[in-house]
Amino acid sequence: MSQTEKDQPVQSSGGTFFKGALIGGLIGAAAALLFAPKPGNELREDLSDKLALVTDKTKEVAGTVTDKTKEMACAVTDKATEIARNVSTKTSGIATTVAESTSHIVDSVKSASADVAKDVKDESKEVSMEINKELNPKV
Repeated sequence: MSQTEKDQPVQSSGGTFFKGALIGGLIGAAAALLFAPKPGNELREDLSDKLALVTDKTKEVAGTVTDKTKEMACAVTDKATEIARNVSTKTSGIATTVAESTSHIVDSVKSASADVAKDVKDESKEVSMEINKELNPKV
């Protein structure tokens, strides 16, 4: 406690206590009226009303969820069908491209093989002629 507090005496008045007691009593009475229990019939009726309200809200939410779920299922089905169609189309396109490329490659290999065979045959004749010249210089 500070020196100033020690120097000033505490003033107590009986009127302040009674005012506080009266205000506290009024607040307590108001709280008692607000929170007082209801008779059994009224309480059961209130609970029944609240339960009916909750049941109605639950049914409403369940209906909304069901509708949204159906909408989402239809949207997913549509998207899956569209994707499957796109994949099928692209697969067909790729298969056609691969077949065409394979055909071109086969043709190129055949052509190159024929060219190589011709070159080998020509070189073979030249080598054969040179060997004959070496073995038979008179001819």
